[in-house]
Amino acid sequence: MIRNPRLQEFQIETKPERKPGRQKFTEFLRNTETGTILGRTPESWGKILIFYLIFYSALFALASICMVTFLQQYINPRVPRLQQDYGLIGTSPGLGFRPLPPDVRSTLIWYKGTGYESYKYWEDQLIDFLSVYKKKGQTAGAGQNIFNCDFKHSPPPGKVCDVDIQGWSPCIQENHFSYHLFSPCIFLKLNRIYGWRPEFYNDTRHLPKEMPKDLVSHIKNITAYNKDYANMVWISCQGETPADKENIGPITYLPYQGFPGYFYPYENAEGYLSPLVAIHLVKPNTGILINIECRAWAKNIKYDRKERLGVVHFELMLQ
Repeated sequence: MIRNPRLQEFQIETKPERKPGRQKFTEFLRNTETGTILGRTPESWGKILIFYLIFYSALFALASICMVTFLQQYINPRVPRLQQDYGLIGTSPGLGFRPLPPDVRSTLIWYKGTGYESYKYWEDQLIDFLSVYKKKGQTAGAGQNIFNCDFKHSPPPGKVCDVDIQGWSPCIQENHFSYHLFSPCIFLKLNRIYGWRPEFYNDTRHLPKEMPKDLVSHIKNITAYNKDYANMVWISCQGETPADKENIGPITYLPYQGFPGYFYPYENAEGYLSPLVAIHLVKPNTGILINIECRAWAKNIKYDRKERLGVVHFELMLQ
């Protein structure tokens, strides 16, 4: 039997029915035909929620670990994270001097004549450097936690030792630091190292062989009077060459020939001021360059002239 093609049925495609916007939005929120919510099936939503729960939990845990580590290291801004052997400074403090020359590459203290203008720069440098010692009330914490220390009384917790500036006389501003008399004063200080405690040369029977004889005699004399004075980071200054030793003349150390041990350890307390030693060059020869070396003496202060460890060098020229 042959079918008549004209009798075949044809399906006619029709355009999909246009849905109003409100209906589209309603079906997007929840489509009952496909079972989707906001365009996703409940199974798909479950997988996404589990993924983000794990992701943000891990992120929160990582952030918490970083914060705890950070707070453990920096919770106290006055305590450095790396100290002594683990720090850049190390365990042996350096020795510095003031006033500093205008050229940072130079260590020469030079002036000509006794007129004020000739030594004005050096005096101004010392006035600026020592201003914090004269105006303790302008230093954070100063006046509130200062303790009058001595060799028998160390500062209690939270207190710092006072620096008696009157002990530097005649190396004081009112006397122009003696520059006008051609007998200048140079101030020495140890660099600060948190927690560092000096190991003193306080046994006169076991002093280093290389220690200058005048310092050995001084230690024996002062400790015979009071053994407590032996707890000192001693200082010695001398000319570097035999000619320098002759030209430097007598030296006076003020207030002591060293840094008193009760100023240590340095713990970055409010109002703390480093102890200073003023070396008064009483009568140096004029018209000649004098090379001067000052050294700090403690068992745990390394000495290396080449590397400038435990020692400071400067030159003096008076004309």
